Amino acid sequence: MASIVAQCHYIFGLRTGVINNLCYFDEQTVIFPCGNNCVRYNIDQRWQRFIPGTEKSQGMQALAISANRRYLAVSERGEKGTITVYDLQHEQSRKRKVLSGGEVPVLEFVSMAFSPDSKYLIGQAGAPDWTLFYWMWEKQKVMASVKTTGSTNPINQVSFNPQDNTQICVSGNGVFKLFRYAEGALKQSNFLKLESQNFLSHTWMSEERVIAGTETGRLLVFESGDLRWEMSVTTKPATQEADRQLERRKPEEAKSEGAAPAHLPRVTAITSYSKGFACSAGPGTVCLFEKTEEKDNYRKTREIRIPADLCSNEPSHAEQQEMVTLCISPSEETLVTSTDRGQLYSITLSSAEMNKGEQAHFEFLSHSFHSNIITGLSICIRKPLIATCSLDHSVRIWNFETNVLELHKEFQEEAFSVALHPSGLFILVGFSDKLRLMNLLIDDVRTFKEFTVRGCRECAFSHGGHMFAAVNGNVIHIYSSTTFDNLLNLKGHNGKVRAIVWSTDDSRLVSCGMDGAVYEWNTLNSKRESESVLKSCSYTGVTISPDAKTIFAVGTDCTLKEIQECQILREVAADDVAYTTIAMSRSGRMLFAGTSIGTVRAIKYPLSTQKDWIEYQAHSGAVTRMVITFDDQYLLTVSEDGCLLIWKIIDKEGRSLKRDKEITYAEEILITKSDLEEKNQIMMELNTRVEELKMENEYQLRLKDMNYNEKIKDLSEKFVQEIESLKTKNQVLKTEKEKLELSHLEVMGEVVEKHSREQQDFESTSNQKLMLEYEKYQELQLKSQRMQEGYERQLQAMEDSKGRALEELTLFYEAKLQEKMLMLGQCQDESRQQVREFEESKKQMEEDGDREIQDIRIKYERKLREEKEINLRLKGETGVMRKKFSSLQKDIDERNVEIEKLRVEQQKLRGVIKSLEKDILGLKKEIQERDETIQDKEKRIYDLKKKNQELEKFKFVLDYKIKELKKQIEPRENDIKEMKEQIQEMEGELDQVHKKNTQLELNITELRLKLKATDKEMHKDMQRVRDVEALVRRFKTDLHNCVGFIQEPKKLKDSIRELYDRYVQQSDVVDIVGVDADIQREYSRQREHLERNVASLKRKLAKDTEVHRTDNVKIMKENVSLIKEINDLRRDLRLVRTQVHDYKSQMGINKKKLSSSDLTALTSVELKGGSLVARLNFEEEAERIIQLQRVEIQRLKMQGQGHSLRPPSSSTKLPVLTT
Repeated sequence: MASIVAQCHYIFGLRTGVINNLCYFDEQTVIFPCGNNCVRYNIDQRWQRFIPGTEKSQGMQALAISANRRYLAVSERGEKGTITVYDLQHEQSRKRKVLSGGEVPVLEFVSMAFSPDSKYLIGQAGAPDWTLFYWMWEKQKVMASVKTTGSTNPINQVSFNPQDNTQICVSGNGVFKLFRYAEGALKQSNFLKLESQNFLSHTWMSEERVIAGTETGRLLVFESGDLRWEMSVTTKPATQEADRQLERRKPEEAKSEGAAPAHLPRVTAITSYSKGFACSAGPGTVCLFEKTEEKDNYRKTREIRIPADLCSNEPSHAEQQEMVTLCISPSEETLVTSTDRGQLYSITLSSAEMNKGEQAHFEFLSHSFHSNIITGLSICIRKPLIATCSLDHSVRIWNFETNVLELHKEFQEEAFSVALHPSGLFILVGFSDKLRLMNLLIDDVRTFKEFTVRGCRECAFSHGGHMFAAVNGNVIHIYSSTTFDNLLNLKGHNGKVRAIVWSTDDSRLVSCGMDGAVYEWNTLNSKRESESVLKSCSYTGVTISPDAKTIFAVGTDCTLKEIQECQILREVAADDVAYTTIAMSRSGRMLFAGTSIGTVRAIKYPLSTQKDWIEYQAHSGAVTRMVITFDDQYLLTVSEDGCLLIWKIIDKEGRSLKRDKEITYAEEILITKSDLEEKNQIMMELNTRVEELKMENEYQLRLKDMNYNEKIKDLSEKFVQEIESLKTKNQVLKTEKEKLELSHLEVMGEVVEKHSREQQDFESTSNQKLMLEYEKYQELQLKSQRMQEGYERQLQAMEDSKGRALEELTLFYEAKLQEKMLMLGQCQDESRQQVREFEESKKQMEEDGDREIQDIRIKYERKLREEKEINLRLKGETGVMRKKFSSLQKDIDERNVEIEKLRVEQQKLRGVIKSLEKDILGLKKEIQERDETIQDKEKRIYDLKKKNQELEKFKFVLDYKIKELKKQIEPRENDIKEMKEQIQEMEGELDQVHKKNTQLELNITELRLKLKATDKEMHKDMQRVRDVEALVRRFKTDLHNCVGFIQEPKKLKDSIRELYDRYVQQSDVVDIVGVDADIQREYSRQREHLERNVASLKRKLAKDTEVHRTDNVKIMKENVSLIKEINDLRRDLRLVRTQVHDYKSQMGINKKKLSSSDLTALTSVELKGGSLVARLNFEEEAERIIQLQRVEIQRLKMQGQGHSLRPPSSSTKLPVLTT
């Protein structure tokens, strides 16, 4: 366990309550606080780097980044407020300096800012003193300090003049002051009475101008410390006089109303850029202001809003977020903002300016984060998914492999617990009213089963997924995942159950509660297998070992307990910090615990009574949940600060842990049948739309080809004009090039001199260090040689002494063995001699007589007994000799054992020699490492040389660019010539192609022109008919209105005049000067006659329309049949075109075959003749059809002139012309 290390891998969330909590490091990287860390987040590549906070810190207060984007200052609250400055150019963002108030007691710094040259730093201390410190931070020297305000007027922001290190702006509630550093002190340079204004933010627009935003939505512009004019973020800029009047009215309104209206937008953040400035304008709104041509004025050009959250049950809730920080990228391409609910948004300023006719909306910078305490955390086996729930009513699904937010949805109730099914397709969420089992669809989370468990604080699926456990107060319910039946109810806790965990085989369930009890349940029969009760401790977390024999529990008594068989084996104290949760890996080799102060501890396992752990800075609030993934690669932690932190579990060498088996994640997803059908329908509609667009695009391409051919001629003329303008530009560039060359040579000389000096200094220092390292290496080498020679001499002497002792022992025991062998030979000779004597005496006894038999028998019996005794004695002696021999053999074996021991000692000595050799190797490695440091320094020298080469390359590039600018005119002339030549070649090729197909194309174009002419004539006639019909309708209506005035002559006369002026053209008006009285009387008589006959004309008109309606319908039907015939003729024309194309291709093939043989030539002639005959027949047939169509159209025109010009009824429609 000692070799296991947890490393921060990725984090989701934003720490709120930090001033200036979002800033740009470069164009692609932003820095923001999250948990107890600062995160460097690359927007394009989506990687993160972490800057951990200091230990025993009570939280971050503010951030500030230097003007050169190299240093980051972090203010932290503690027993003594500190400011830590980090070097961002270092790969690990190493800590440079730690600043404090010195002897002045400071609890926190609420705002900070770097000077324009990044050498100085100001920090505004908090209540009650509100002291402003001015540091030269690299030397940790306080240059000056001053009290900026009283205890009742807090300060919100401090900043440096962007062009002056000595001028400082301080703003707050009723405070707007400018200070200047002079003679070792900070002195106030302006004196304004602005007690009625609460300044929330400000920014410098120039060396003398500052714009400040207030709590009432006003923007105040100060120049040289004096108030110049005011404007509102919601209206146009006001004049000075109007604003002064408004200022006079404010105290009276404040007295009458008691406070400012709540609906006024608060300017909580403001930032400047080259075109103007951006500021917040109330909840969810940012306004862009740009400079106008008038002096000292700004105009609101754009309003950007936070979009509604479509995944929320109240989409408009997201629009009510308050902006906390605004930040613009170094290239002024992107605007990013952070909100009071822990969200990050961005927008591209160019797109916001382009779409001025539409409402501009922010987009999420990375993902949507939790905005409240995260209460639930769960993972699955088949997919790399993480499920979290929070008191912000949302459930979110994350992917820990791709580090993205897969899915999220907000509900009406608060979510207290969450559990993912092992398959990753279902999710169990405990809400305040019910426990809901939901499907994880492709783009939604939908409920399909509800359980009557209110306020379920803990729930968990079994590892097999066939059961799940849910806590209801002090009772644990176990349900089936397939039938949803309540299988078991585990009762026994007297207090609320705080944690549950399943064993790996799902046969056991371990629970702990507020009553100090840890129970192990049998999930088959609901019996309690083991228990451990400690009423003095309120348990908050529990886990179980993979073999289900050991239980680990943590609680409020600040200890970690190891429980086996109902007994607490070990208790490990936690240094007065309460553990809130604990997790053990599936392999049983890792144990992690989360604390109430937000840190994570990797605890050595097996547990020891000593405090053996590694502590990591993680969150800014208590860790609420902790889980290790099933492959033991990642540790997941969530906290009360609303952040999800992913840790990579590695060994001390930085390698990932070996997996027992490779895990392949599933890719299937859930989708409902209705959604799938809807998506398929949309796809079909889109496919049809694509086909229609293809047809339209083909038609448009044909038109564009014709337009481009015309534009080529215009471009040739424009190129000539551009050549002349480029000649003039070339002259200007030549002069600029000469100036740049002179300035570049001067700069290059200075850089070369500076580089040569730095190189010489570095070479001298590196040579001295190299000589010192070489001398140390020589000394170590001599020392190792002496040690090696001494150990070799000792080893040789020991080998010689042991060899001599072994030879002496072998010689001694060999001599003893020879003596014993000689004694044994003598005894054997004596026994053989006695046997011979016995045989001789036996022969003599046979020769004696019978009379001496009795005596001899007695005699020899006595002798026989003696001999037997002698034999017995000899046998005893031989046994004694054998025992001596065996004892000698044992001695020999003991000596062999001693020899083996000596060999073992020799091996030990050899091991000592090997260890000494390893030490020598270690020393050699140190020498190699020092050689590597020397090589690194040499590489640095090489890098400096490379920089010099890059400068030379930059010079070469400048020269090359100048040459290219010189050569830009000639390539364009060559391009124009080449284009002209290409056009001429294409025209030649087109002429050749046209010559081959001229006759056929001419015939086809004639037919097309004739058809177009007939169509145009028909459309013109129809348009004329429609115009006349419209004119008649208007005249009828106006005439009907005139008839209404038949009893009023004056109005009738006026209306008739209006009719005359409206419908009689000036060209038709005849000059009436000189007309005699008879014509006037005739005119008046006819007018009266017309007025009398208006009614009769209306009746006749109605009768005529009824009579001619049938004729009009007949004509329309004939027109329909004619249009259908035209469509048929067009289809025939397309078929004939395809036949012509086939004939042309056949003619080309026949021409190729003509040179091969005479027989093929004859057949090609026949085919050509046949094609010409077919073409002539086709042309004659088309001409005949067109003539017939013209005759029919003339007949219809003549017939239509005899009828009234009434439009056809709306029920009859012409068919669509098909092309």
